[in-house]
Amino acid sequence: MSIIQVQSSKAGGSSTLADRTPFYGTRVPPEVKVMVKELKKLDKKTFRSLLTVAVSALEGADVDAKSFTDLQTNGITEDLISIIYSGLLSTLRLALRLPQTSLKPELFKEDLKELNIPEEFIVDLASAVFGGKRAKLDVSALDSRTRLPTLQNFRWRVDVAISTSALNRVLEPTILMEMTLSDGRIQTFEVPVSKFHELRYNVAHVLREMEGLEKRNVLKIQD
Repeated sequence: MSIIQVQSSKAGGSSTLADRTPFYGTRVPPEVKVMVKELKKLDKKTFRSLLTVAVSALEGADVDAKSFTDLQTNGITEDLISIIYSGLLSTLRLALRLPQTSLKPELFKEDLKELNIPEEFIVDLASAVFGGKRAKLDVSALDSRTRLPTLQNFRWRVDVAISTSALNRVLEPTILMEMTLSDGRIQTFEVPVSKFHELRYNVAHVLREMEGLEKRNVLKIQD
């Protein structure tokens, strides 16, 4: 995967290239790219109003159509508002998914400059991401994230088939498992002893692989 080179400026007017991936990833999302082209048509007051609505939406508040219709004027159309709002939501989500230990305000501002976002808007975006509402935004993002059901309860028993329609004498043990998931579903399945040992081996193998990955420095977040 290619790494985008982000230009960072130092004191004294000199600049260096730091090999790091911007907060938005290796490719600029299309909605952000379209937003940047349209920002020049927006005044600061309207931009702040849209940013406030976007932050409220990420906090879990209901956003009604009136929040957007009130911003429409002769020069600001409904399409323009939709483009800017969609780009702001995407930008904020991408920035908020990273912990503050890995995305610093100065790095965030540099990335926005690379996107050619006007300086007056960069200050407001940085305040939204690193301001006083950050804790509430993080909690809301955790509560609304997409996730699979978790395991609530697990039961099992060993059954022994004495005979079948084909064989008079089998005496082959099988393991019956029942899983209760957090969404209320109950999944029941049966496996032979050989498959159970295969499952046990694979689970142990994955756990060892996870322990090895956790020890790698590349996965450790540093200040």
